[in-house]
Amino acid sequence: MTAVTTARMSRREVVQALSGLMLGMFVAILASTIVSNALPRIIADLGGSQSVYTWIVTTELLAMTATVPLWGKMADLYSKKLLIQLSLGLFVAGSLIAGFTPDVQVLIASRVVQGVGAGGMSALAMIVMAAMIPPRELGRYSGLFGAVFGIATIAGPLIGGVLVDTSWLGWRWCFFIGVPFSLAAIVLLQKTLHLPSVRREVTIDWWGALLITAGVCDLLIWSTLAGHRFPWGSWQTALFVTAGVALLVVAARVETRVPEPIIPLSIFTNRTVALTIAASVLVGVAMFGGTVFLSQYFQISLGKSPTVAGLMSLPMIFGLLVSSTIAGQLITKYGRWKAYLVAGAVVMTAGMLLLSTIDEHTGVPELSAYMAVLGIGVGMLMQNLVLAAQNDVPAQRLGATTSALTFFRSMGGAIGVSALGAVLAARVTTLFAEKFPQAAATGGGTQAVPDLKILPDPVRAVVADVYARATAELFLVGAPIAALAVVAVLFIREKPLHTRSGDERRAEEEAAAR
Repeated sequence: MTAVTTARMSRREVVQALSGLMLGMFVAILASTIVSNALPRIIADLGGSQSVYTWIVTTELLAMTATVPLWGKMADLYSKKLLIQLSLGLFVAGSLIAGFTPDVQVLIASRVVQGVGAGGMSALAMIVMAAMIPPRELGRYSGLFGAVFGIATIAGPLIGGVLVDTSWLGWRWCFFIGVPFSLAAIVLLQKTLHLPSVRREVTIDWWGALLITAGVCDLLIWSTLAGHRFPWGSWQTALFVTAGVALLVVAARVETRVPEPIIPLSIFTNRTVALTIAASVLVGVAMFGGTVFLSQYFQISLGKSPTVAGLMSLPMIFGLLVSSTIAGQLITKYGRWKAYLVAGAVVMTAGMLLLSTIDEHTGVPELSAYMAVLGIGVGMLMQNLVLAAQNDVPAQRLGATTSALTFFRSMGGAIGVSALGAVLAARVTTLFAEKFPQAAATGGGTQAVPDLKILPDPVRAVVADVYARATAELFLVGAPIAALAVVAVLFIREKPLHTRSGDERRAEEEAAAR
């Protein structure tokens, strides 16, 4: 094993390296949401249905989720700098394929490549931060990262809307726009990121990685198809769930028998890690599952253009940015963090409940206030869950623990988008059948996303009502899920934050083990 140097990077060096990390993380997370406002136009141009709408978002999240544990394990074994640059390179390749796509099938395949790259970046950014910065100082920076994550998540629809409405650009630039920024991040990280190279002579648990990936993908595909292609209570559901659970059970058995498991099962015996993982899943379901369909509500129910729909997300961005940054600064100053987790979970739940009251007549000021409340809650909660977990594990497990949290949060997001997307599609179909029984009897008109420009006014009003009611019900479903996050964070024990960086702690642990 190569010795680890303990020289801490100066604050200037840290800030320079973080600029590259934040740039890479921004474009990686942006890929998940930038297509939201563009999807109606993309589907219209390429030919698609409501189920395709969900798949274009879900495949990227699925690939990101499934590969995060492998990226995290490799970060414990190999050069973090090289891995980050590799993940950004994959993201660039996927973005170029998506931008030049001739049809929906190629687009979905390209989103898989994007997701693999985004999974690496989203996991490795927090791992590198923990290696460079002590937890006691991490709040200051993790607040900024939380803001970047939230802004990328929520600003995506705004940027996508502007690109779609700009005639000389169009929706293909929703994919091209990340390429120059990703290349800039690669160059910037090459110049500024200086970490000790730690290579451990071990073999990656490829069987465990394959089984975990297969099991997670199986369950996520099931959650996407159930309720649309086949009933939730059907033999297909039984087959998918049985296969997925069986794969994960075999994966768990493999993980207990190898020296370097992809996800060390021992981390789940740590109370803080187990509870932060549970809360991360719930945050992912609530945030991604609800907000990804807001842009569709803005355009179809409120009749807004893609650009205006994107601008309507600004209150959520502002709430998240302010709460994440302020909470991070206060944590660094006072060293206390649990109160922000509890407050964030409570406020997030309140935001979900408020958004469950929307309809096609909801005013912009009222809607903006509801979205700001949701953003404030998520901003206080999301990154501080990672901080709490990183502070409570040995430095040698920082990569696996951080990637586990990212993995389960992404899995929650993918499940939220898939399951709530299926609920939305089913509810829209049911409501259309109630409004247009003759069309339903002949099997017409309930699957495709409607093009409001070609509909007569009476029909357009019905469509607006249908999508508003269905979207409000999604937030009503998401509110109890968010409330469970309150319960999870209440049971987390607050522990003093470490004053040494991850690399310093790791060197001490390895010296003590000799």
